[in-house]
Amino acid sequence: MVSANRGKGKRRKGLRTVNAHAAGIDIGSQRHYVAVDEGRADDPVRSFGCYTPDLQEMAKWLKDCGVTTVAMESTGVYWIPVHQVLQESGLDVKLVDARQVKNVPGRKTDVVDCQWIQRLHSYGLLRACYLPDKETAVLREYWRHRGDLVESASREILHMQKSLEQMNLHLHKVLSDITGVTGMRMIRSILSGMRNPVHLASMRERGVKKSEAEIAKALSGDYREEHLFTLKQALELYDMLQDKIKQCDQKIEEFLLKLADKTDASEFVSSKGTRRKNQPYFDLGKQLYRVTGVDLTAIDGIDSLTAQTIISECGFDLRAFPTEKHFSSWLALCPENRITGGKVKKRRSRKSENRAATALRLAAQSLHHSDSAMGAFYRRIKAKVGAPKATTATARKLACLVYRMLRFGMDYVDQGQKRYEELYRQQQTRILQHRAALLGYALVNIETGVVS
Repeated sequence: MVSANRGKGKRRKGLRTVNAHAAGIDIGSQRHYVAVDEGRADDPVRSFGCYTPDLQEMAKWLKDCGVTTVAMESTGVYWIPVHQVLQESGLDVKLVDARQVKNVPGRKTDVVDCQWIQRLHSYGLLRACYLPDKETAVLREYWRHRGDLVESASREILHMQKSLEQMNLHLHKVLSDITGVTGMRMIRSILSGMRNPVHLASMRERGVKKSEAEIAKALSGDYREEHLFTLKQALELYDMLQDKIKQCDQKIEEFLLKLADKTDASEFVSSKGTRRKNQPYFDLGKQLYRVTGVDLTAIDGIDSLTAQTIISECGFDLRAFPTEKHFSSWLALCPENRITGGKVKKRRSRKSENRAATALRLAAQSLHHSDSAMGAFYRRIKAKVGAPKATTATARKLACLVYRMLRFGMDYVDQGQKRYEELYRQQQTRILQHRAALLGYALVNIETGVVS
């Protein structure tokens, strides 16, 4: 413990104290600076180390000072141990966005920052970030780690492709995926000593579009020792990562099985079939249906991976978001209107790295050729304002559907592209009729001659 009190500032007049027993913490990688109200301790600002005994001492000092609520800035992952220790000690801990606690320029020190956070929190000017419950936090950790493993495996695929390219083996030009059944069979045969391109081409599966002659031509290259070595190591790393992904899937399945049932999983009709690339090694859709009580994969564009990403980021219970508008705003999928002088200066949605929002955007992009109502909506918006805005608008629509299903247990039924276009046409007809009536005109159906 080190005293860090350097000067005492006076409270601004005119601001009402909302949290009288508030404290502020400036999170760091090695030391955390904590500020309390000036009348609660001889040294209202103290610094503590990052070790667990130091954090426990911090919690004890805060409770001795009569503090009941604490605000801290979300700095990297350094805030997680502090949040856990303080929350276990019975304190109300609020994690706040760094943009809300940004101080005025100049005189920036750790001491001033923690005092500024404490002052804002005491006036009730800080809003807590959304943090999921313990079950969701565990599931989120597993799923994010699985995502990192998948990304690492994709890098090894690029390494294998590079080694093949350096040997002038154009396997990726005759196969859509070199890590498929045909590609892996050929790569393993090459590493085992096979060099005959005709024999390698005969290993193709029936579903491969390219002929054996063209594949044999693509596999006629210069087999160099150094490139075979790099190919072998990349393949070994890829196999190891696939094994780690399988182990991670086992942990996720075990955790999901521990959660309470909300519906009978036997009612779920699985469309799993043959496992595709990067798909879990268990029926993820069935487990999600069991623990949520709804089938999110019924929504067009959302598969089990997308549903799992949304749930691991948002949780099973969305009561923290009062309405679907709050939910879409948290996902940064709605316009951020900035008005000054009575004029709207900016309407673009704010930048966000929310993983759930990213998954919804990818789901929206996949609807481009869908014959569903969501696909028709995406194409209509794209023709009007372009693909980027159409993706955001469709992602928001998907988010609202997810919110209604998880919050209220509603079922999703696709009305189809034809029904959607019919309803849209009826809506546009009513608008035109209203505008024509205001101008003293009427609409005439040129096919039937009916005046409306």
